[in-house]
Amino acid sequence: MRILGINGSPRGPASRTRRLVEGVLGGAATAGAETEYIDIAAYTIRPCVGCTLCYQTGECPKMDDFLKVYEKMLDADGIVLGSPNYINNVSAQLKLLLDRMADAIHCQRFVGKYGCAVSTAGGSGAEDVAAYLNQTLRVLGATTIGAVGVDLGTESDALSAGGERAHRLGTDLVAAIGERRKYPDQETFHQEMEAHMRALVEANKETWRHEYDTWAARPRT
Repeated sequence: MRILGINGSPRGPASRTRRLVEGVLGGAATAGAETEYIDIAAYTIRPCVGCTLCYQTGECPKMDDFLKVYEKMLDADGIVLGSPNYINNVSAQLKLLLDRMADAIHCQRFVGKYGCAVSTAGGSGAEDVAAYLNQTLRVLGATTIGAVGVDLGTESDALSAGGERAHRLGTDLVAAIGERRKYPDQETFHQEMEAHMRALVEANKETWRHEYDTWAARPRT
């Protein structure tokens, strides 16, 4: 079982979000999973310009590090996304990665994967950012099992307590993958997403050839 953790903070070793991502990975490793940690700021990822070539060919024309990270995500059984709260949203570095994944959403590439999210905030809003990251994973097709959001504020032990919660989240992530755990509300969401994305692609089949061929080869559920 492979668990990939992606930290969206640009602060490197000083990142407090990193401690939460590593906490989840530590819990997953304790439960027997193989883990990998990524600082997304260490990769060069250019912004999406909405050219839609990936819809047509399945490939992005930009020559950067996006594919390296994306392939790691596709190879993982579980994905942990983490970001600090930057003005009520994820960091710019992580958003660059997410914005390049429209083709993955249209083709529902993360179906069968599991994930979770973590976030930190200096004042407030960490849980909101973690919720956004989990929603992004679900839109991609993954099933999410929980989140840890830590509003640091003036509490000196907030990060330590958050790290303990993150560790437990990691062990639960491995358990969920092993059980192929089902969440009825998410099952309904995924069924609706599949139907919507399939219909959207079929409506644009003359130009979105790669995506149409992908869905045509996939059995209906």
